[in-house]
Amino acid sequence: MQAGGAPVELCEPLARLKSEHGPLREQMDAYAREAAEIGTNPNKTDWSGDIASLQIKVETFVRELDPHSEREEEILFPLMAKHVGRQMGPIAVMEHEHELAKQNLAKFTENARNLPGNVDADLAKEIVSYALQAHAVLTEHFMKEENVLFPMAEHMLNAEEKEQLARAWE
Repeated sequence: MQAGGAPVELCEPLARLKSEHGPLREQMDAYAREAAEIGTNPNKTDWSGDIASLQIKVETFVRELDPHSEREEEILFPLMAKHVGRQMGPIAVMEHEHELAKQNLAKFTENARNLPGNVDADLAKEIVSYALQAHAVLTEHFMKEENVLFPMAEHMLNAEEKEQLARAWE
């Protein structure tokens, strides 16, 4: 969303939320590249070690993602919902995408923690599909936040609401 063709300048707390996407995207893209390779070598008969390695990366990513998501879910989304509602529209979409990503990351982690011993290529691909689905959801989600939601919040929220958002880091 742009005003008169120029990018919208975000207040400090919104700019900070946006800036957190870069490192999160790098971690997410790195685990997705690794996940995409799992199950592809026809000569490999056990993928359990690869899944364990991926699990560490995904769990590290989730630890970084959680505080970011919490600031959005507990502060930004409720502030915006006062203006646009929560049942339909952008806040409902954002909350649904957060939940979908969390579910997929949790399914991957649960499966990775409970491997049945040797993991063949088909099972490995099934397990990593959850991490890849979370990557797809979050890639699109970050883009929507950066291009639509954050600029919308900049225009919509008043100074007091922006101050509430800023206090989320204190």
